[in-house]
Amino acid sequence: MSDTSKPNSASSIPTMGRFPNLDRVRVPADLRNFSAEQLRQLAEELRSETVDAVSTTGGHLGASLGVVELTVAMHAVFNTPDDRIIWDVGHQAYPHKILTGRRERIRTLRQPEGLSGFTRRSESEYDPFGAAHSSTSISAGLGMAVAHHLRANDDPSYEERNVIAVIGDGSISAGMAYEAMNNAAVAGPGAKRLIVILNDNEMSIAPPVGSMSNYLSRLMTSRKFLSLRDLAGKLAKRLPASLERTAKRADELTRGLITGGTLFEELGFYYVGPVDGHDMNQLVPILRNLRDSDEGPVLLHVITEKGRGYKPAESAGDKYHAVSKFNVITGEQKKAPAGPPSYTSVMARELLRHAEGDERITAVTAAMPSGTGLDKFAAKYPGRFFDVGIAEQHAVTFAAGMASEGLRPFCAIYSTFLQRAYDQVVHDVDLQNLPVRFAIDRAGLVGADGATHAGSFDLNYLCCLPNMVVMAPSDEVELTHMTATACVHDSGPIAFRYPRGSGTGLDLPEKGEILEIGRGRIVREAARQPGTRSGVAILSLGTRLTESLKAADHLAAQGIAVTVADARFAKPVDTALIEKLAREHEVFITIEEGAAGGFSTQVIRHLAETALLDSVKFRPMALPDCYIDHNLPDVQYDEAGLNAPQIVATAQAALGAQAGQQTA
Repeated sequence: MSDTSKPNSASSIPTMGRFPNLDRVRVPADLRNFSAEQLRQLAEELRSETVDAVSTTGGHLGASLGVVELTVAMHAVFNTPDDRIIWDVGHQAYPHKILTGRRERIRTLRQPEGLSGFTRRSESEYDPFGAAHSSTSISAGLGMAVAHHLRANDDPSYEERNVIAVIGDGSISAGMAYEAMNNAAVAGPGAKRLIVILNDNEMSIAPPVGSMSNYLSRLMTSRKFLSLRDLAGKLAKRLPASLERTAKRADELTRGLITGGTLFEELGFYYVGPVDGHDMNQLVPILRNLRDSDEGPVLLHVITEKGRGYKPAESAGDKYHAVSKFNVITGEQKKAPAGPPSYTSVMARELLRHAEGDERITAVTAAMPSGTGLDKFAAKYPGRFFDVGIAEQHAVTFAAGMASEGLRPFCAIYSTFLQRAYDQVVHDVDLQNLPVRFAIDRAGLVGADGATHAGSFDLNYLCCLPNMVVMAPSDEVELTHMTATACVHDSGPIAFRYPRGSGTGLDLPEKGEILEIGRGRIVREAARQPGTRSGVAILSLGTRLTESLKAADHLAAQGIAVTVADARFAKPVDTALIEKLAREHEVFITIEEGAAGGFSTQVIRHLAETALLDSVKFRPMALPDCYIDHNLPDVQYDEAGLNAPQIVATAQAALGAQAGQQTA
């Protein structure tokens, strides 16, 4: 059941009574008889409610503040949820959630068992398409519009619906958005009910880059022609049909003379704009005209300001794109206690050290310079840093091109975003054995961002590639070594994955060591009689090593001999280490922060090929076959069964009666 079925409860809404217009809105239908002035006031109240709510939860604030008026106008004009509104990425949908029956739960945003930080089909009927990655809205919206048309053809009682895709200026730069627009022009009459709203705030996560950003800026500064078009439209309706067609053509020619035409019209869209996205007096009548028009597909270009209406956000460099909990009055964010440096910053530090002495090292990212730590590289070596925008496919092949000419490119992309470029990783990098370095941030579970941003699958989709080397550090010192190793690895592609968040607090070496490819290490070795097979071997890949050592302590206290090893490499695996652990132990456990079928598959295949699988109790531990919802990372890993207690339980179950005797 969606949250819209639950009435707002004053006891669960701390601001109830402060916002009279917002208090009247339980679902969007409640605001469709509001006057223009009431809608304007509602927008101000909605903005204040959004700020108040996010101050208690943290989240993506700036983007939401920029679309408040647009959100109100769309729900006031369109018959949602029958008319579909699709938010690209979805991190700007907090005001939308408040208006669509979720106000009483908005302060559970990104909290355990609370609302998602993105749109989610299972959360509300007002979220027709789930999103958290960019540039999908136009494709999904076109599919919906065509589906509605086909259903209407089959069933005369079915009313076609409008489909509105709201996409940012950063997201529309991605190739998928162009693929969708190119298809919309030839997708048939169903596409006529598609309205794309380009939310142009000149800033995505980082300032947008590339020719599209420059193009939109030129459109913004060109002479506006809305009043001219409105006048022409009114006059044309009074003319005979033949003259009306002539007037319409004249309007198109006039707009071409004024603006030089638009790229969007060349793609088959009827372009409207640019218009002020914060002016309700413009937005509402324009949206009504587009709702009732059959000119589609339409692209409405609105200009908004990220962080609008909240002074601390307006003055911040990132417009409060993502914030922790904060003081509403001062805007001061609550900082976590000082702790170890993040894995991201450790990678960036070592990369900078190597780049200083190696001009062949370049850095590539896809619209995430600060998130990947490459902003520091960009500041020091701007000529060797490339932010390609939201274009992961291009980023990978661009890096491959550099590698083919002797450079040493580092392609720093989040694990969950690298999925978007898998064909390029396979065909353009691995098949040609080009030495592209993949710095894969946010590996494993990621806390409040939930399943959409979890790096669950990179081990699976990289370990199966013939030429790929895949590393995973157990701590920040190991990450330093792996970054250094990637810098000098020229024989083919190499990837190293590391988690979000802080390291373990170890002292960092002055410089990283170059690791032997495919060689792991034993961290703790159990004492045993030579030539005997007993106890438990734990082979950990990545940062579960800390939990593995905790589990070893617990098992040792029960009299069970435990050896703990750090695999370091998911591919190629250390076959000598695997054979040693299998021959000397009764139980062999592997642990990885990824979906089943990644690292463990490499191990079990070698055990099977050497017949060692016949004589050892092998137990792989990986993420379960489900998506894990947003929560605290430790809780997520507990749910996944990858913390010390679950490791202990796995070992005890495999040992069976023997474990019980040793415990006794």
